[in-house]
Amino acid sequence: MSVLVGLDVGTGGARAVAVDESGSIVAEASSEYPLHTPRPGWTEQDPADWWEGAREALGKVAAGKEVAGIGLTGQMHGSVFLDSSDEVIRPALLWNDQRTYRQCDEITRAVGEERLISIAGNPALTGFQAPKIVWLRDEEPENFDKVARVLLPKDYVRLKLTGEHATDASDAAGTLLLEMRARDWSAEILDSLEIPREWMPKVYEGPENTGALRDDVAEELGLPQGIPVAAGGGDNAAAAVGTGIVGPGLVNSSVGTSGVLFAHASEFNPDPSGRLHAFCHAVPGAYHLMGVTLSAGGSLAWWRETLGGDYDELVEEASGVQPGSEGLVFLPYLSGERTPHLDPKARGAFLGLTARHGVAHMTRAVMEGVIFSLRDSLEIMRELGVLIEDVRATGGGARSALWRQLQADIYGTPIRRTVADEGPAYGAALLAGVASRTYADVDEATSVIKLREEVTEPDRERSKVYEEHYEVYRSLYPATHSAMSRLTDLAAGSTG
Repeated sequence: MSVLVGLDVGTGGARAVAVDESGSIVAEASSEYPLHTPRPGWTEQDPADWWEGAREALGKVAAGKEVAGIGLTGQMHGSVFLDSSDEVIRPALLWNDQRTYRQCDEITRAVGEERLISIAGNPALTGFQAPKIVWLRDEEPENFDKVARVLLPKDYVRLKLTGEHATDASDAAGTLLLEMRARDWSAEILDSLEIPREWMPKVYEGPENTGALRDDVAEELGLPQGIPVAAGGGDNAAAAVGTGIVGPGLVNSSVGTSGVLFAHASEFNPDPSGRLHAFCHAVPGAYHLMGVTLSAGGSLAWWRETLGGDYDELVEEASGVQPGSEGLVFLPYLSGERTPHLDPKARGAFLGLTARHGVAHMTRAVMEGVIFSLRDSLEIMRELGVLIEDVRATGGGARSALWRQLQADIYGTPIRRTVADEGPAYGAALLAGVASRTYADVDEATSVIKLREEVTEPDRERSKVYEEHYEVYRSLYPATHSAMSRLTDLAAGSTG
């Protein structure tokens, strides 16, 4: 029996799954690697760690199996700078790195805000790849002079697997350098920023074959030669494929390190205000709208690490707290915020603390604040007339009954869940199925996706409570953003 392998080059580690033709997961493995924060607001990783983690995860799931194809996915927006020998020049800047806000202003002036959105679907934001390239030019000119190629995280792993410089349209859409309608690099933006086109990899559609596994890598992993490697997708687009979000009315709600609300779109129709991202989908010719909370599960991970507590125990205790956490609200802006504020200087906060509040209240408030933040994205989608008929939970939060119930109650919609909870890696495996001709197209590939019978329904009384708390939540950013900005500047001054 042949299998399809999906590899997710995530922020916390690499994860691989092997999927049979019926869509069942037959093997899974993961390998963790470190995240580095050399300064406040800076996040970096060593691409060599990604490759080591990828080899370990792939080796475990592929051992002894007949692999028909490999699909790639991973964290979006990161910048891997390579020299003419394809050697890494410096640690990669990640999606949640906030150092480039000055470069964002520079890009906006060079291209024009409206023009950027009309071409690339988004305003200049700190997480995207283009500001990172400009930052390297401004701040590390000696490294900038060495650059011959710029790759996204998963595409560095692709280079090691196949020897090819390639990417897919959905991941490339997160660079701010892609012309969305053409689904290829924008000459206008590249020229405006003086970025050579030859630095950029070839752009493929998600299910296309980008090259075969290198002979030496195949031998190391115990795989046959010539296995096709699919273009794949950015983590959110691949997760959407993995949960069947490939048609109108379908929405993904993902609580991972970041939080994402993802809606399929048949046409490129960006949010004029830039609050929502408009990206290419991993489905050929399709697009999506996406709202992002930078610190979703990341907020709960920070809280757990700060306390030194056990995740399951914290969540169980939080489940016993009343909705609204007895008047306590958490702003999850630990890494700045994307949707809807587009503010790298936004900061997290507990509001409403009293002597009565304990760890359980604060844990629940963290989780509620994350879903309030995602609710912001849902409201913008509704304003734009996006059809929302079916919301499916994915990411690590899909496995938690409390995370699912909070989504149902705060969104006011039923939450469904797929049988396979692997999200991005699972979707990448299905895209590999098309590249290997196991399936004829994405529609056939996603036909194997199965939904669980259980549906998490919203509770009417809890939803009423959350409507009132959500109103308070929405009022807090406007009331505190100037103080957040000043504190960010003061912190930068004390460390600079």
